[in-house]
Amino acid sequence: MARASDPSEWGRVDASGAVFVKTSDGERQVGSWQAGAPEEGLAHFGLRYDDLVAEVMLLEARLESHPQDARKTRASAETLAEQLPTAAAVGDLDTLAARLVTVIERSGAVEAEARHRKEEERATAIARKEALAVEAEEIGESSTQWKAAGDRLREILDEWKTIRGIDRKTDDALWKRFSKAREAFNRRRGSHFAELDRNRASVKRVKEELVERAEAISGSTDWNDTATAFRRLMDEWKAAGRAPREADDALWKRFKAAQDTFFDARHAAAAERDAEFAGNAEAKEALLADYAGRIDPQKDLTAARTALRELQTRWEEIGKVPRERMGELEGRIRALERSVSDAADAEWRRTDPEAKARAAQFWVRVDDFEEQAAKAEAAGRSKDAEKARAQATQWREWAEAAENAVDTR
Repeated sequence: MARASDPSEWGRVDASGAVFVKTSDGERQVGSWQAGAPEEGLAHFGLRYDDLVAEVMLLEARLESHPQDARKTRASAETLAEQLPTAAAVGDLDTLAARLVTVIERSGAVEAEARHRKEEERATAIARKEALAVEAEEIGESSTQWKAAGDRLREILDEWKTIRGIDRKTDDALWKRFSKAREAFNRRRGSHFAELDRNRASVKRVKEELVERAEAISGSTDWNDTATAFRRLMDEWKAAGRAPREADDALWKRFKAAQDTFFDARHAAAAERDAEFAGNAEAKEALLADYAGRIDPQKDLTAARTALRELQTRWEEIGKVPRERMGELEGRIRALERSVSDAADAEWRRTDPEAKARAAQFWVRVDDFEEQAAKAEAAGRSKDAEKARAQATQWREWAEAAENAVDTR
């Protein structure tokens, strides 16, 4: 290991074996050496100096690494500085003394800095615990998010334990606030779940009654009204809330079984009905195919009417068809009914006595005006004759139009 200094530069051994060290104040004897050569004596006292240097280096390092212990470091440096003037060692004692003075002087500033830093850390720690206490108080006073709030309080406690550097009095006061808030939350949570248990017992009784009602109507074949009743029971079930978990699950199985019993039966009945309606549709298809060629009102209106009445009677006897086929099939029979109805209306208009009588009256007026024109012409009243002929022409047009209307009705 390298020596802190060369002892031969800072000391000597005289002929009598006395060992001296050189300082700014002059030489002083630090001991004697009789056991060997003078060089060995200087080396021995040089090692003692090296030990002193190591102590000073340790104090310098501690001042930097443990500023909070600056006062203890200063005291050790002062004690060592007092020992240097009488130290039995050979080396650069003046430089070593100056280094100790530096340690002593710097320790004051380091101590002040450490104290200031400690106060800042204390203030930060207090502020953080204050914030945690306030948060805990808010949770304890009003939170109803029981799981999330409980988890958060545990997180606050874990963080709380990591916060150091607060004086006992302040720390105890903050802890009391946090502890009180946590107890308040636990009391409210306990009351909530106790009330919940009471409510769940009440819900259990309500759902038992709903299950009994569901089971009582599960065998009904009044499909529409019973389906409505089951929907209402389901609404009541949802509105009732939760019973104790095990009981709620068991009651739901019973309720669902009653519901499935009814709706499975309704579906089976609907399937049977759908099969019947499909058969009815096929029968009506066949009926239309059979009568379509027999109902020709343009050819024989009377026969068409008779065939249509037969078709309508048999149509009603067949019964209902699937909803999706209803419009198509009804449209086809209605088309046959309209064709017969339209033909009957046309026939009635052609044979309507009143319409024919109105057309004949128009021809009577035509004859009257033509007779008036002839008489006027014979009497030499050409203007009157021309006027009467114009009126006869007008009435002739009306008469022809009336006859055309009767023929095309």
